[in-house]
Amino acid sequence: MVVLLRISRQMMVFFLVASLLGCATPLPDRKKTELGLYLTANQTHELLKTDNQQILFVDIRNQAELASIGMPRLIDANIPYLLTKKNEKKVKKVVNPDFVSALEQKLAKKSLDKQSTIILICREGRRSPLAVNALAKLGYNKVYSVIDGVKGWQKGGLPWADYEFDRDIIE
Repeated sequence: MVVLLRISRQMMVFFLVASLLGCATPLPDRKKTELGLYLTANQTHELLKTDNQQILFVDIRNQAELASIGMPRLIDANIPYLLTKKNEKKVKKVVNPDFVSALEQKLAKKSLDKQSTIILICREGRRSPLAVNALAKLGYNKVYSVIDGVKGWQKGGLPWADYEFDRDIIE
C-alpha cells in the first residue's frame, strides 16, 4: 500500500508537470532535447519535495559559477558538463570527459540506476539540453532539463546556498 501511494503520488506530479508544460509557450530550439522532458525550477522544487530519494538532481555548471553565485540547496551533485580549455590564443568549451562516470557514481551512491529520474540544471537552460542529449544517446530515458535554470530557481525564491557547499556535492 505504501509503495502504491508513493508511485501514485509520483505519477500525479509527473502528470501535473506534463499538463502544465503542454500549456506553456513553445521552447526555443536551443532548449529542446531528444527526450522532450522539461521542468521549470518551481516544478523541480515541488517534485523534489515529493520524493527526492528516487531522483538525482545535478547542477552542471562549473565550480567557478557555484563559487560566484551559489547553487540550489537541494542538488545532489555538481558535475560540470562543459569545461573551459585554454591554449595560447583561445578559450573554448569542451565536454567534460568525466561527466558520465561521475554521474554514474552519484547514481550508485543513491542506489539509483540508468532508468532512474535525473534532473539537470544549468544557469539558463541552455547547457542542460546538451547534457540530456548526451545521456539519451547512452540509453538514459528519464532525464529532465530545467528550462529556466538557476536563474529561475533564484527568481522563484527557492532554497539557495551561497558559500556553504558540501564537499561531497562538488567533488
